[in-house]
Amino acid sequence: MNQIARSPDQLGIAVQQQRLAHNLSQSALARLVGTSQKTISKIENGNPATRIETLFAVMAALDMQMTLGPRTKDSGKTIGDIF
Repeated sequence: MNQIARSPDQLGIAVQQQRLAHNLSQSALARLVGTSQKTISKIENGNPATRIETLFAVMAALDMQMTLGPRTKDSGKTIGDIF
């Protein structure tokens, strides 16, 4: 699954989709990571105050990685077409 995330909201959606693909509840993921269900909910809802170390722990538990690169140029698509 490759997705472009340009905001905390979009990143939260990607995390939620991956969690569901792994058939995990928020509580189960929280236990794996050593955090609370409330924290997982905040991440999935795009809380911009999420600690980066918590985000990376969640991503590791879900077999996700972050790849950084230059922002792609507009190809004439709307934001809805991209996401």
